[in-house]
Amino acid sequence: MTAMPPGLPTPGSPVWGAVLRIIREWRSAFRLRTRGSGSPLPEVLALVVGMGVGGCSAAPPSDAPGGTGDAPAVGSGSAPAASREEGDAGTLRVVSYNIRHGRGTDDVLDLDRTAATLRALSPDIVGLQEVDRGVERSEGVDQAAELGRALELHSAFGAFMDYQGGEYGMAILSRHPMVRTWPVHLPPGNEPRMALAAAVALPGGDTVVVVNVHFDWVDDDAFRFLQATTLASVLDTLSHPYILLGDLNDEPGSRTLSLFQERALEAAKPAADAFTFSSDDPRKEIDFIFAAPRAGWGVRETRVIQEPLASDHRPVLAVLERPPGE
Repeated sequence: MTAMPPGLPTPGSPVWGAVLRIIREWRSAFRLRTRGSGSPLPEVLALVVGMGVGGCSAAPPSDAPGGTGDAPAVGSGSAPAASREEGDAGTLRVVSYNIRHGRGTDDVLDLDRTAATLRALSPDIVGLQEVDRGVERSEGVDQAAELGRALELHSAFGAFMDYQGGEYGMAILSRHPMVRTWPVHLPPGNEPRMALAAAVALPGGDTVVVVNVHFDWVDDDAFRFLQATTLASVLDTLSHPYILLGDLNDEPGSRTLSLFQERALEAAKPAADAFTFSSDDPRKEIDFIFAAPRAGWGVRETRVIQEPLASDHRPVLAVLERPPGE
């Protein structure tokens, strides 16, 4: 048998089996594709090589404290679309969206409508909150995987509680390979809580850690602030640049927001249109996007998307850029 090149997975190893599963998913996604978007092979190979040198995708990287317990489920989704135009090189279109398990303000469950809302934003990275997998109320669908396929993005799901025969939690979608994902377990509040983290391999070799959060929701902020301080202590140990996004369930001026404003660059929204909840009568700003370190990022644009029907939250879009040499 011909020897495998050094650094690549060997036949019969766990990594080899994972590689074969990814290739099978890619082939299936390619056959099902109905519109041309460029070959997905470069992205698949990048993920395969990343697994070959770094082990299975469930393991956190060396600077991933707080990642105890079961790792989140990771899928390749449909093969990601081809890279955006050259003029967008160096930027990341980042979206945070609490999707309310695809149930809109009209009380209709419609995940296709959620996908259409996101597709219109051409995102590179998406943090989703209130995501179901195998849950009765959402017809047993793996929502992270379905949205990944619909948008041609990699997907990862992290559960923080069992619910109606399935799991309830959050998801990250990414145009670029997520070479590792891991949970950051947070102190429980009125419900169990965790943050979902993913190491994303950007073109050019950079790695960015994406951290998706959904803090406790009640008016008394004691649980929420404890969750925030726990997460902040984890963020302080990261050696890679990171993007923090999600439903913080707290507003500007709160001690929860101050924790992250002290540590990271906030993608500040237009003052005249900053409210993210509720979508049909927006009165609160509780969904946010941050990036750190401050010197390693710029914010080209931030928008709150006027979508009153698909969820009870409005999506937030930030176009982030990395200065040359970062």
